[in-house]
Amino acid sequence: MTESRPERAALVTGAAGGIGRAVVGLLRSRGYGVVAEDISPAVAELGADEHIVPLQADVALADSARRAVALALDRFGRLDLLVNNAGLFLRKPTEQCTDEDFDVLMATNVRGAFIHARESLAPLTGTRGSIVSLASISGLVGMPGQTVYAMTKGAIVQLTRQLAVEHAHRGIRVNAVAPGAVDTEFVAHARDAAADPDPAASRAAVISQHPIGRILTPTEIAEAIVFLASPEASGITGTILSVDGGYVAR
Repeated sequence: MTESRPERAALVTGAAGGIGRAVVGLLRSRGYGVVAEDISPAVAELGADEHIVPLQADVALADSARRAVALALDRFGRLDLLVNNAGLFLRKPTEQCTDEDFDVLMATNVRGAFIHARESLAPLTGTRGSIVSLASISGLVGMPGQTVYAMTKGAIVQLTRQLAVEHAHRGIRVNAVAPGAVDTEFVAHARDAAADPDPAASRAAVISQHPIGRILTPTEIAEAIVFLASPEASGITGTILSVDGGYVAR
């Protein structure tokens, strides 16, 4: 008997991280087949079955984007959603940032999002699908010590608006989620990278900047992403949805 395919399919980059895993799990629970792409071999831990196809690849390479899209079409026969989630964080004073720091973050955070969007446009046109990218509050407000990272997230904000306007006539919706601080290894690494002598105090300071009195969970970010891809958000495109516990409003 021929195995039936999922009715919808998604490509998620950065799938092995905290938010990526939450997105993959939520999409699967909503009936999606998912190509889960990440440079880390940990992407294999997501499993491989009729709903999940892990792909270890460098998001910054055009060949990776083409392979990921081709996998979705081969395994699921369609592509309904691209989630540009892959990203690197850097906290360094501007004068300490190297050329390599700049190049690496731009390649992963910006080039990766652009080439995956570009390679996804044709199949997304066929399904009237959507793109949801991960921006950040760092792309919306000034953040001391985050010059390069903030630049990349500002680029995601404008990439989202540009794609939304340029491809609306094809039925493609394009939005972004701008998280505040999220309780993931990503945030933990950022604290470590800053050589923080008192992580507990720093965490309390970050929490105090979020009016809801806590930082966000990966699941809360995933829910926002999946909502923006859903029929319930059919009138939303070109929007940067802050899921930040009130940080920007404050």
